[in-house]
Amino acid sequence: MTFNLNSGFLYLIAGFVILFVIAQSIFFLMKALNQAKLMGISKEAVMRTIRSSAVFSIAPAISILLGVISLSKFLGLPLPWIRLSILGAITYELTAAASAAASIGASVTEQIVNPKVYTTIAWVMTLGIIPSTLLIPLFLKKIQKGLIQVKNKDKAWGEIFITAIFLGMISAFLGVVFSDIRSGLAGWIPVFVLLSSALIMTLCGLILKKTQAKWLEDYALPFSILGAMAFSILITGIILPNA
Repeated sequence: MTFNLNSGFLYLIAGFVILFVIAQSIFFLMKALNQAKLMGISKEAVMRTIRSSAVFSIAPAISILLGVISLSKFLGLPLPWIRLSILGAITYELTAAASAAASIGASVTEQIVNPKVYTTIAWVMTLGIIPSTLLIPLFLKKIQKGLIQVKNKDKAWGEIFITAIFLGMISAFLGVVFSDIRSGLAGWIPVFVLLSSALIMTLCGLILKKTQAKWLEDYALPFSILGAMAFSILITGIILPNA
C-alpha cells in the first residue's frame, strides 16, 4: 500500500477537527451574545465588536493560508491545515518540521514520501503545543495573579518584567528572521519584510496621533501584516532572480 500525504483518511481527520473547532466557536459566540443581552449591551456595540474582530482576523488568516500552501508542498494538505488553522504558526511549524526531519536524516525541501518521517514530523509538530492547551485552563488564573502581585508590589519592576517576557517571545521570532543573513542578499529578505511591517505600523501610529482616527486602532495590525506580505512578494521577485 502506497503512502499518500493527501489520503482520504487524513482529510477525514482534518475535517472532523475543523468542524469541531467551528462548532466550538459558534457555541461561545452564542454564549457571548446571550451574555451581552443580559448585561444590556446594545446591538450596535455588539455588531461593531463582531465586525472589528472579523476584519482583525482577515490579515492573519491570509498569512495562515500562505503557510498552509507552503507546508503542503512537502507535508500534504491535511496536516498543515490542522496545525495552522487551529493552534500554530508558520514560524513554529516549519522550524519543528525541519528539525524533526533533520534528526532522522531527511529534509523538508522535497515532498515527504516515507511514512516514518511523516509520522515523526507530525508528532513533533503536535506534541509541543499540547502543554499550552493544558496550562491556560489550569494555571492561567494563578499566572495572572502572580503577575498582578508583582506589579502591585513594585510598579516599575512589574513593567520591566512584563516587557522582558514580551521581548523574550519576540526574540524567538527574530532568531528565525536573522538565521540566514550570511547566505547572501536573499537571506536578508525576512529582515526587509520585518522592517517594512514595523514601518507601516509606525506610520499608522503617527496618523493616529496626528488625526485622532480611532478606527485605525483596530486596523493598524492588519494593515501592517498585509502590507508586509505584499512587500515580501515584491522584494522576493526582485532579489531571488538576481541572487
